[in-house]
Parts: sequence; structure tokens; C-alpha cells
Amino acid sequence: MLDVTTKRALVLAGGGIAGIAWETGVLRGIADESPAAARLLLDSDVLVGTSAGSAVAAQLSSGAALETLFDRQVAEASAEIDSGVDIETITELFLAALAGPYEASGDRTREQMQRIGAVALQTKTVAEAVRRQVIAQRLPSHEWSQRVVRLTAIDTATGELVVFERDSGVELIDAVAASCAVPGAWPPVTIDGRRYMDGGVASAVNLGVAHDCDVAVVLLPSGEDTPSPFGAGAPAEIAAFPGTSFAVFADENSLAAFGPNPLDPRCRISSAVAGREQGRREAASVARFLGV
Repeated sequence: MLDVTTKRALVLAGGGIAGIAWETGVLRGIADESPAAARLLLDSDVLVGTSAGSAVAAQLSSGAALETLFDRQVAEASAEIDSGVDIETITELFLAALAGPYEASGDRTREQMQRIGAVALQTKTVAEAVRRQVIAQRLPSHEWSQRVVRLTAIDTATGELVVFERDSGVELIDAVAASCAVPGAWPPVTIDGRRYMDGGVASAVNLGVAHDCDVAVVLLPSGEDTPSPFGAGAPAEIAAFPGTSFAVFADENSLAAFGPNPLDPRCRISSAVAGREQGRREAASVARFLGV
């Protein structure tokens, strides 16, 4: 068993609607096989959420039962809407934005984020209010809990990573909406006059946000060998974590369940079911890592 003084983080990565369903399913599957391990994950000292993971972090922190959250993912009815954009189109937008020369002495990643931010601002999408209503219906509670929840977004103007928490003075709905504002698919979110986009653009994991934790369990709705346009990718980011970490990447069955477009609401049920099945398979390893 981990020492009671060990500070634990559950880090929930980005991955579209498929990612929300899969991460919920993985946790449900772990609970099926090892309730003790699932309880330790759900009771983590810090919840870090990026993009899809921000929705899951907010849902978990609401106090809603895991069973209820999973049942919502596999229900036929859903408030999710289709952006009409697929990952391939978004990738093309990104590549076009990133083409061309950069400032020789500048911060390349930051400039890349600014360029993508400009694309996010220019692309025609549904209105912010429409998107906000979708996010509101995702969340069992619209109030920040007393738990430590850190949700990531990127300032479109500066290209900087921003972390929203309970004390940030930002409504939970807006924090989740900002973290989930995929450029080219959904509108950037306006908060105090600034515009924010998806926190997963530069990194789907943002493990550095859990810098003060000793242990991190990371759920990633992507393959371990999924290429990253920025940096060395998720495996390298996880390997660089100064504490002890355990990562669950989506396996072949889960990736197949996501389908070609993880932003498509139709992938929700199959992704949740595949996540639960994978969670059952991973439960013993997670339990060993957590010492239960």
C-alpha cells in the first residue's frame, strides 16, 4: 500500500467524445475487478483534466457515482452535438497554420500555439452559447468541488498554457468548455475578455500540471505509438515525470471502437464499452501499482 503521505494524481488526457466515454469506461472496468484500486483512483488528491479529461475530472469531482457516469455514456440519448468536422480536417488546418518561417530567437512552441489560436478564432463554428449549453449538460454539478481539480486550456493570443482551478475565479462550465474547445471544431471560450482553446493542442497529457504529486496514474485515449506534432509525445512526457507513474493507453480494441473520428457523438457508446472491457483487463496491474 502506498504511504498515506504520498500525494496521488489521476491525470485524464484529451481524446474527444470518445475519450470522455473511454476514460469513464476504464474506471468503471477497474471498479468491476478491483473496487479498492478504483476507490484510490477516484479519491486521488489531485485531478488533472485536459480537453476530454477535463469533462471527466469535473464529473468525478461532482460526487456522482461512477456507475451513474458510465450509464450516462452508454445511454441512447445524449446532449452531444456533431461539429461536422473530423480529425483529418482539423489536422490539415493545423499543418497549414504551422507552415512557414518562425522567429529565429522566439519560443517555437508558443508561436505554434499562437498560430493555431488564430485558426481557432477565424474558423466558423456554432455560437459559444450553444457549445456552453452542451458542456453544461455534461456536468452533474456546475459548481467547483472542494477537491483539487486542475483543468488546462491555452490562451489563443499568448499561446500559453493556463490552468483553471477552484480559486481561479472562473465558472466550472467555462473552464471545461475552454479546455474542450478544439480549434476548428468548437469556438474559443471567452473568459474575462480573453479567448481560450483546447488545453490538449500542445500536449494531450499536460503531466507537468501534477508537478507537486509523488504518484500519477494517467489515462490516455490514444495509442502508445500515436505521433505527436509537438515535443516527444506522451510516452516521453510520462517518462520525464519526476514521481512514479502508471499509464493506461488505449489498446487496439479500444482504438477500433473509437472509429475514424473521436469527435463524432456516435462513437460514445462503443468507446465506453471498450473502455470498460480494457479497464477490467488493466485492473490487476493498476491494483499492484497502487499496492492494493
